[in-house]
Formats: sequence, C-alpha cells, structure tokens
Amino acid sequence: MVFASLADRLQGAFKKLKDKGKLTEVDVNEALREVRVALLEADVNFKVVKDFVNTVRQQAIGQDVMSSLTPAQHVIKIVHDELARLMGGQNARLNAAPKPPTVVMLVGLQGSGKTTTCAKLANLLKKQGRRSLLVACDIYRPAAIKQLQVLGSQLDVPVFTLGSDSAPAIAEAAMESARKGGFDFVIVDTAGRLHINEELMQELEQIKQRVKPHEILLVVDAMTGQDAVTVAESFHQRLGLDGVVLTKLDGDTRGGAALSVRAVTGCPIKFAGIGEKLDALEPFHPDRMADRILGMGDMMTLIEKAQAAFDAEEAARLQQKMRSADFSLEDFLDHLHQFKKLGPLDQVLGMIPGFSSMTRKLKDLKFDEKELVTAEAIINSMTPYERRNPDRIDGSRRRRVARGSGTSVQDVNKLLKQFEQTKKMLKQFSDWGKSAKKGGKRRFPKLPFM
Repeated sequence: MVFASLADRLQGAFKKLKDKGKLTEVDVNEALREVRVALLEADVNFKVVKDFVNTVRQQAIGQDVMSSLTPAQHVIKIVHDELARLMGGQNARLNAAPKPPTVVMLVGLQGSGKTTTCAKLANLLKKQGRRSLLVACDIYRPAAIKQLQVLGSQLDVPVFTLGSDSAPAIAEAAMESARKGGFDFVIVDTAGRLHINEELMQELEQIKQRVKPHEILLVVDAMTGQDAVTVAESFHQRLGLDGVVLTKLDGDTRGGAALSVRAVTGCPIKFAGIGEKLDALEPFHPDRMADRILGMGDMMTLIEKAQAAFDAEEAARLQQKMRSADFSLEDFLDHLHQFKKLGPLDQVLGMIPGFSSMTRKLKDLKFDEKELVTAEAIINSMTPYERRNPDRIDGSRRRRVARGSGTSVQDVNKLLKQFEQTKKMLKQFSDWGKSAKKGGKRRFPKLPFM
C-alpha cells in the first residue's frame, strides 16, 4: 500500500519520544533527522523536505506541551498538521460551471491511466446523480477510442467520437452534442505521449481554446516519484492546471509524488485512484491521508465506503440473523458479498486505527476473490435444507456437494469450518455487547487476525 514504508519510518521515529517527559532541542532534532531521511527515501522533493522539517522544528521547539498531550503526541500532532497542509489542507472539489455542462479535460503522459480515470470519474459522478458524456480525443493510440467505448458501455455512459478527425474538432463537436443532450458533465480524454513534446502541448492548448474547460486535471502515476513533479510543472506552465489525479495509490509506491506535487505546483490533488475497477476512484482528503501515514486509520473513509456499499435494510436483516440462531450459509454468502464491496481486506483494516501496522506485517492478509467464487459454488450446490442445517451435512452429502460444485471434499470441509468459526465469533460479539450494556467487564472477543 502507498506510504507503507514512510509510515513505518515515521512511526518508528516517534516511538523514541514516547517515554520522554519533556522535549529538548536534541530530542526534536534527532526525531526530525529520521523524518527527513524517511521523506527523502519516499522520493519527496528535497526542497519540500527541507521546508517541511524547518517548519516542524520551529513549532516543536520552545513550545509548551498541551496538558492533554504527551511530548511525543505533541510532535506527532505538529507533523500531522504539516503533512495535511503539504498535501493541500482540505479536500478540493471540482469547479462546477454556472450553466451546465461542466467541462473536465484530463491530460497526462501515455500510460498514466487517463482513459480509465475518465470512466472512473464518470462513474463517480453517476453515483451523485450527474449525467456525463465521455469524449474520445485520443486519436493516436491504437484502440484508445475502443477502450473508452467499452468502459462507457460497462457504465451505461455515452461516448462521443468522430473517428480520425482532429482532436480539437472532436472536442468542439462534443460540446454541441452535450448541450443538446442536456448533460451535466463533459469529460474529455486527451492523447498522451511517452514524454512531453511541443506537438502534444500545442494540441492540448487548441482543445483548451475550443472548449474552454472548467477543470483541467493532470493524471499522474504515483509510481513515477520525482518524475511526476517535473511532469506536473511542465503541464501547469503551458495549460494552467486546476488539479491532479494520482493513480495507482494502491500499489507498492513510496508516495513522494503525493507529498510533492501540491507543494511544487500549487495544484491540489482532487482524486486518487486506488485500484483497477471502475469504482476505485475517491476524492482525495489530505487530512485523512495524513491520518493513514501516521497510523491513525481513516474511519471517515471507511464509513463512507460502508454507506455506499451496504443496503441498509439488507444490513439490518443480516444483523438480526447474526444475533439469532437463524444465521445460515445463504446469509453467510450475502455477508461475504457485501464485505467484498468495501475493497481489499488489507486496505479496509488499514483504515481502522491501530490496525495499519499490523496489516503491513501480515503480508498474506488479502481477500482472495477466488475463495468467494468457490464458496458461492459450494453453497449453490447444496439443497435448501443443507444450507439451513450445515451441521447435518454428512460425508456422503459433502461428496455430492463437492461433485456438484466442481470442488473437492476438502474445500467443502474448509467452508463449513469457516462458517462455524464465523458463527462463534458473532456469538462472542453478541455476548460482549449484552455484557457491556449491563456494565460488565467481559473481554472484547478476539478476531482471528488479532
């Protein structure tokens, strides 16, 4: 996950301050030396690192520690606030047009993920009740237009194209079509190059002149490190960027681009791509990202994901069944399906305060979609009686279910064991909750990964 290495280094540096009753200049300098090294290793721009460390030092030395904070917490709070400020301070929204449609133009180098990001943005806006028109202006890359059309069809979002006409002409014609169609947003997918050149910039400037976009977003691959800052500066000088979209933030990237782009260009990071699926784009919140870096979790994002993923009535029904003896294998499968919507398990746990460092140590803690497919096949091969009474599934029944689902008896045994463990854990939660309501001191149930 992004920032994993940086988070480990920063949290390790602050642990040394934990037992100190009073902060001295030597203590602060020692901790900041490690912070500086951690940021440089994360590929943060060296000028940004220098300013960051100096700002933290000025705030940390010679100030009284708040009575509610320990010296270590005091320094962490300063670092947290500076990290958030470095990444923009607060979430930056899209600039909306006074009169629709709002034109969003996505630019960037080839391979940064512009075309997919266009579709992801259209999907995000669709969930907000906005109608978008995707515009295919990348006429040079083989199959770029077809890719956008396929993505649009998956989302039921229309795609405008004129084949091999010039990109500025296509964009201008798309605007007329969007006005007639009553669209809220026009999302323009532009061509990229392997590197910045004059031909690319002139075409982008012509598109900008024709359609007068309300938002010009630079799509940057977070894996590129310092190169991302150089690219952002070049595009900003020629086009005047309104924001940045960082892609591949779910990968094994050091994260220096996220911490440098805003400080060097002044352009806010507006969205972050956190996966390959079309729903894997989320608004970028600097304060929440600072929380994640410092191991404080990100409960607000987790809550928002849960609200979007879970059906309230279905969740209430499942919750009621979990508390009773009626929790069946069918309910178990529904529960797995809903949990899967939240995303990879390591990312979900990383948003819970205190779990981030643990999930990084458990390298194999990942939600395997193949396991879900296997579980679904096994449960669908059972009779209604067997799903409601899994304890009655004897050896012959298990062999029949294995044959019907194309799995092995061992797979069936494994699923039944997981189901029983889940039921026991849910009962522990229920008992713990009842005890807590009565003022008891029963121990919180231990999860398998705790």
